[in-house]
Amino acid sequence: MVQAPLDDIVFREATEDDAEVITNLFRVVYGEGYVHPRLYENREVKRMIFQESSMVLVAEHEPTSVVVGAAGVLFEMGAYTDLVGEFGRLVVDPEWRGRGIGSRLMEERLRRLGGRLHVGFAEVRVDAPASARISQRHGFVPVGVLPQKLIFDGKREHAALLVRHFGEALALRRNHPRVIPEAYPLADIALGGVGLETDVVLDGDTPAHPGGGEYELRELSASGYAALLRIERGRIREREVFGPQRLQYGMARLAASDSTYLVAQVEGRVVGAIGFMRDDVERHVRVFEVIHTSPDVICFLFHALTRRCEQDDTMGVEVDVGAHATRMQRTLLEMDYLPCAYVPAMAFHDVERVDVIKMYRLFQPLLDLPFEAPEPTRSIGLRVLRDFATIDVRPHLRHLMRQLDICRGLTAEQSSRLVVSFEHRALPEGTRLFAPGDPAEEMVLVVEGEARVEVDDGILGSVGPGECLGEVAFLSETPHAAGAVATRAMEVGVLRREALEALVRRRPDIGTVVYRNLARGLGSKLRRADGLEA
Repeated sequence: MVQAPLDDIVFREATEDDAEVITNLFRVVYGEGYVHPRLYENREVKRMIFQESSMVLVAEHEPTSVVVGAAGVLFEMGAYTDLVGEFGRLVVDPEWRGRGIGSRLMEERLRRLGGRLHVGFAEVRVDAPASARISQRHGFVPVGVLPQKLIFDGKREHAALLVRHFGEALALRRNHPRVIPEAYPLADIALGGVGLETDVVLDGDTPAHPGGGEYELRELSASGYAALLRIERGRIREREVFGPQRLQYGMARLAASDSTYLVAQVEGRVVGAIGFMRDDVERHVRVFEVIHTSPDVICFLFHALTRRCEQDDTMGVEVDVGAHATRMQRTLLEMDYLPCAYVPAMAFHDVERVDVIKMYRLFQPLLDLPFEAPEPTRSIGLRVLRDFATIDVRPHLRHLMRQLDICRGLTAEQSSRLVVSFEHRALPEGTRLFAPGDPAEEMVLVVEGEARVEVDDGILGSVGPGECLGEVAFLSETPHAAGAVATRAMEVGVLRREALEALVRRRPDIGTVVYRNLARGLGSKLRRADGLEA
């Protein structure tokens, strides 16, 4: 093709006649492996063009009437009144790249919004940094990353999340959110990115919702809709979970969006439900609503969803939690959901916009994938991924800890809470864990591998999976009397003194049992050392 200046490109709203051209553009650029296969269907593209809930623009080379690019905005990505929209579906003919067409399509979308949005977001591929660069140049701020959410040509990719605010969005923001410590770093980065002072209140004391209840479980049907709706309208005062659907929108819209509710019952009486959508292409689930008559049912519902996701080979589950809902944040953290993004003023509730913490449960191992996004998207993304790298060990840790004396007498819920206090570390062979005389600020639980315990005049023995290292000095608050060296590559869980002390402050019931068990173990080791035990 003969190159033409950008002055010959016109940007306009798409028409019905453009539908086939747009689908062909996506095929040329992405092959048959695009993450949104509906864009390969003319009927679906025409629906996007005509619907009030979306805007589709095209870039056309005026002299030849050839469409060389397209992009869209999907409105109503939050609840009806949230004024949240997604900037996406960007495609540029490969022969026309490098001429600023992508940037102009972004400018045109922003110019034509007409006050329809308070919050715009873009989920961009980190393997294709042009999208992140365009978004950042036009005022979008990186706030996190969704690990392995996207799939192109059968391969997984991370999705970076960038956000821009419009109109009165930040002026309507509810101040002083209360967040768990694990979410604070993301909150600090995101708030600074949008030009706000960090007014977050760090809350490490609020416990999770209680668990342990057992209920009957079924999927929502028309016969149970009215009973559940009465709960939703009468009980929801302070929303904890936000999303693009609500029960009150009606069964027709829920069915059209492939939304599902798992309903909890007691003797036929509805007591709660969890609503979610599943993308079968990405194998991704998004929770959009939790309804309950009592907090006791919340853990049951999330555990039920987890079992279903494990059976369905789900990649991950995403939940938008209110930044003021500390109990829900803590509940999900104890179920191995981690904060992956912090979005200021994302959701609308009552008369205010509230910050949202995106929490993500990854069901598959974290892959070593490329991350080619520009700064600062790259920095915040790698921070999130480091946190997810630590979560892989927790299922192994939880299994081991059930067999350890340190957990003797703890309930399943208490054991889970203890597990999330441990940090994960991968140690190559030859790593010195500690030396004689080092301060004992942490104890180590071996998950995989082996360590040699030694003193100046010889080797005392070895420690393998399921055993602890350094707990004697840790408990007695004295320097290590011996050293430890990894004789094979190791996976370990590390409990730092400040983490244990924080846990004891929040959950003295756990602390009492843990200290008692540690004291028993210490006494046993001392008796063995003195030759009093075989």
